[in-house]
Amino acid sequence: MVQKAERVASPRSRGGKPVGNVTRGTTNPNRMRRLDRWLAGPQAWRLRTAVEPLVIDLGYGASPTTAVELFERLQAVRPDVRVCGIEIEPERVRTAKPLERRGLSFHVGGFELPVPGKPVIVRAFNVLRQYEEADVPEIWHLVQSRLAPGGLFIDGTCDEIGRRVTWVALDPHRPLSLSFSVRFGSFEQPSDVAERLPKALIHRNVPGEPIHTFLQAMDRAWLEAAPLASFGNRQRWTQMCRTLRDAGWPLLDGPSRWRLGELTVAWDAVAPRREDPYQGP
Repeated sequence: MVQKAERVASPRSRGGKPVGNVTRGTTNPNRMRRLDRWLAGPQAWRLRTAVEPLVIDLGYGASPTTAVELFERLQAVRPDVRVCGIEIEPERVRTAKPLERRGLSFHVGGFELPVPGKPVIVRAFNVLRQYEEADVPEIWHLVQSRLAPGGLFIDGTCDEIGRRVTWVALDPHRPLSLSFSVRFGSFEQPSDVAERLPKALIHRNVPGEPIHTFLQAMDRAWLEAAPLASFGNRQRWTQMCRTLRDAGWPLLDGPSRWRLGELTVAWDAVAPRREDPYQGP
């Protein structure tokens, strides 16, 4: 049963209870494939060099499908990876238990991450989107405090079948970047992805906020690259990214990722303008 949204004002003082609310939990196979590809690609070094290859899929939803997919994809990077799916709704965990195997397990819990060890990756997708914006900073800080050195917390959002995806990557100390990943043909202009921004940004897509400025710059660069449309959207997207980089936007990736419909920009360039706790603990 989905729980009515409640404030999570003091995650550290819940008396041992799981931290969080029961959310809708909708999911589909392959919904997270774009993020998984990023984790198994440019971020794979984090898992390869980890002393303990612990990965957590936080709030995997009513079906454990995407947690199983994450486990299978990361096994190609680190065969001894240990993936723990965590859900606050006990019935969802009971449903997932029959799928457990060596390296894959499911647990009842919330943002406190009730498993032993320090994870090198925590993925929370389409989870914080269902919380209040005011709760995001402390939830971020709580999860960051559990990360292993060099670990990443991924707070992301995507559409129902994973065609439009965005995520914030945070290390134990601060937010690092905002990434976009889109399927070519799923949008008319890049700013269409705004409806899938993470909770920390989705209400900031207004004039005067950096994320609004960046999305507008993406749209302008996309329009300027229109002559390349006859060669395909991959070439057009790549040119858009080059234009943004040349204009001074701190893009953190390059053509090999751009050709996949990805783009990653430094968090400081798009973070909320007003002073708030989003800069890390």
